[in-house]
Amino acid sequence: MFSKWWHYAIALVVSLGVVGTALAGLAAALIYPNLPPLEALTDYKPKLPLRVYTSDGALIGEFGEERRAFITIDKVPDYMKQAIIAAEDERFYSHGGVDTLGVLRAAASNLLSGGAKEGASTITMQVARNFFLSNEKTLTRKLSEAMLAMKIEHNLSKDKILELYINQIYLGQRAYGFEAAARAYFGKTMRDLSLAEFAMLAGLPKAPSRYNPVVNFPRAKSRQEYVLKRMHTLKFIDQPTWQAAIKQKLVIRQTRQQTDVAADYAAEMVRQTLFEKYGESIYSTGIKAVTTLKRAQQDSANRAVWQGIADYDLRHGYRGPEKQISLPADKSARDAAIVDLLDDIAPVSDLLPAVVLGATPKQIRAQLQDGTVVEITGNSLKWIASWAAGKKGRRLEPGAVVRVQSAGSKSQWRLAQLPEVEAALVAVNPEDGAITALVGGFDFNRNKFNRATQAWRQPGSSFKPFIYSAALEKGLTPASMIDNAPISLTAEEAGGTAWEPKNYDSSTGEPVRIRAALTKSLNLVSVRILQAIGPHYARDYIRRFGFDPARHPPYLTMALGAGSVTPLQMAAAYGVFANGGFSVNPHLIDKVYDKDGRLLMQSSPHKAGGSAPRVIDPRNAWIMTNMMQDVVRHGTAARANQLGRSDIAGKTGTTNDARDTWFAGFSPDLVAIAWMGYDQPRSLGRSETGAQSALPIWLNFMGAALKGVPQKGWPMPGGIIPAQIDPATGARASASLLDAVLGTSPGMTEYFYQEFPPPDATGVDWDTESDSFAAPGHAAEPAIPAKPASPGTPAKAPVTVGTPI
Repeated sequence: MFSKWWHYAIALVVSLGVVGTALAGLAAALIYPNLPPLEALTDYKPKLPLRVYTSDGALIGEFGEERRAFITIDKVPDYMKQAIIAAEDERFYSHGGVDTLGVLRAAASNLLSGGAKEGASTITMQVARNFFLSNEKTLTRKLSEAMLAMKIEHNLSKDKILELYINQIYLGQRAYGFEAAARAYFGKTMRDLSLAEFAMLAGLPKAPSRYNPVVNFPRAKSRQEYVLKRMHTLKFIDQPTWQAAIKQKLVIRQTRQQTDVAADYAAEMVRQTLFEKYGESIYSTGIKAVTTLKRAQQDSANRAVWQGIADYDLRHGYRGPEKQISLPADKSARDAAIVDLLDDIAPVSDLLPAVVLGATPKQIRAQLQDGTVVEITGNSLKWIASWAAGKKGRRLEPGAVVRVQSAGSKSQWRLAQLPEVEAALVAVNPEDGAITALVGGFDFNRNKFNRATQAWRQPGSSFKPFIYSAALEKGLTPASMIDNAPISLTAEEAGGTAWEPKNYDSSTGEPVRIRAALTKSLNLVSVRILQAIGPHYARDYIRRFGFDPARHPPYLTMALGAGSVTPLQMAAAYGVFANGGFSVNPHLIDKVYDKDGRLLMQSSPHKAGGSAPRVIDPRNAWIMTNMMQDVVRHGTAARANQLGRSDIAGKTGTTNDARDTWFAGFSPDLVAIAWMGYDQPRSLGRSETGAQSALPIWLNFMGAALKGVPQKGWPMPGGIIPAQIDPATGARASASLLDAVLGTSPGMTEYFYQEFPPPDATGVDWDTESDSFAAPGHAAEPAIPAKPASPGTPAKAPVTVGTPI
């Protein structure tokens, strides 16, 4: 009886085997002819995003549906390949697409465990599924996957299959492929990863969401240790290497930023430009754009703008929490409520959302989204003292939603707030117009409006150098004496409303030299200069600097910057002074390549001293620069002396009611413009000026950008003569006998066009026909009457030296 049952069993197994083989053969015969062709693999064209880089190779932007970076198999480190094989398919190089041993092992394991807990998909089968099939769990799909895997094995080499897998597999964080994942999770390229980091990435394909180290680090760490153990078992690594990798501390990139340096506004400018030229294809064809930005300067610009905004907020006080919630008494319920709330509040820059747990005048405790409780004490409490102490009816209560910021270490924190004010900074190389740094606002993700290029704002006194430059071309000199007395202008002169301009401090005084007027930013003098040369002439003249005359109405208000400019436009305009009188166009894109490295576009900028057009006399540029050096030496921007450099120049700017504050400054090789204001113009505060709010941003940036750069200066061009003048009259100084004996100077040195030397102390007369002063032995110099009868009508009375002109 036993032998009969034994025979029956053998017969049953054989029969089932025959039937199974027949069915498999029938299925293969039916499925194989309908398998898709392999062109998608043999001619692999992954959807590669547009990537934007600085000139020195730092990634600043990535645009595309998928975050992906293609890498050839020969560039993949051995540890990466070994970690993948250990985690996913240890017999990859020996099976034919389907791992029979793996299938039997998985079947046995699932039978013993009572469920389908283990799979037997090989790397080749995963490639087949990712490229051609769905993830539905049906027998037909599984058979198709197996058949397709064998077809792939017959047509492609093992290394090619592994290359496809390494580049195609989804690994979480929008990253497709291991090269993109390396950047997404660790902020590095694959070649820079350690063994521990390779193992972490190799653990992701099994379940990218479950083993995502950003979301659940303990679970991801457990999976990483499993991969390392498998690598040791397969003798890819030895015992000491295994243990060292397990102990290595991993730093996971927690921020949403997936770039090397924040330059979102610039990256978006590039995206818009390339979209206009190439259309939707830029998002999937792997275009690489290289900008003119410099990583170090961009990083310095970011820090300068962020610090400038933070300092402004410190000066104007804490506005209060973003919202208030009720906290449950139970700790676990409270923690869950905080996590749920903060999940929906995004960090902005380095300002992290937190919920206050307790607040006293000496300490504030707040909980972050990851459960960390931070303490804010000491000097960090000063600016919110009234809130912490509950003064003036304001108090920080438990449940207040606030922002906290690291104060330099993980143990030091300060209470911060989302700023309402905005700022921008743009830096340009004056030789060729290359934009080397650009920050369009505090945070691109919060507000994509690019204030560096799109914000048309009044420049205030930072516009005065262009009016003074126009005056030099009319024959005025830095020594020309201008009345600083009160002045009343008609509605016709002022553009619609009668106007009495005033100096910033409401002061008036004796006539002053033009140089001193620019250094002190005297408004009354600037208005008189424009009145003398004529608003229409000045409006036409500023076209040389790249300004749009239509945005600068030809009224005397133009003298104080009542028109509209953008920070980038100002950078180009000041570049004319910095480079000696040439107009260069700002540009951001240097080169554009396709995915194979073929050059698609390349900039060919005009350069100062070369093909760039000369727009002002080199003597004009030098004298204006020399006067603006006085602004930073001992004028409104004297704080710039802290840089300890003599090769910088610039001008502050503050508009009515301090709605806009500016500092425009430059060295021979770098122009930088800093601006601060509200998007909806309103006063920044009574004490806010260009020197108070914009200049510190410029200083922080330029201090870093010029660190280690030798001082250079501007060589004096031909056609300029230095002369000793009497600072009280602007006339040529006469040496006394004592000066001759002591070898001292009788006055101060001033610089003049050789055709416009300073007048002698003997006096000059008004030339009624040329509307200018004429002195014996030198060319005419325009005059500025203290109070003309009407615009353009010259004074008739003779004038002597010392009288304002």
